[in-house]
Amino acid sequence: MSITTDRLASLIQRELAPIVNTEVKDKSFGYINLTEVKVTKDLSFANIYYTILSDDPKVLERAKNAIEDAKVSIRMELAKKIKNTRKIPDLIFKYDEALAYGNKIDRLLKTIK
Repeated sequence: MSITTDRLASLIQRELAPIVNTEVKDKSFGYINLTEVKVTKDLSFANIYYTILSDDPKVLERAKNAIEDAKVSIRMELAKKIKNTRKIPDLIFKYDEALAYGNKIDRLLKTIK
């Protein structure tokens, strides 16, 4: 990534974290943690990776649907916060499976001991 995309990704992550947790109406799955933001070179898309504290597939699906339902309002709030860019990239939310994978490995290691 270039300096511009790195800076924009960092800015989006910093500004987006509180916005996501206030705009998502369903609070049954708890806090949404943004782990990484990757912006494409043409600045048209931003892949936002998130985690929640549950590994239950039903809870993950409910969180995904809640985020997708709030995506338009999240993007509008982000546009209000970031004023030094010409356009706000389209937001693509993806569940970050690294934390769940790490927890699975940790559980396996504990059973071995």
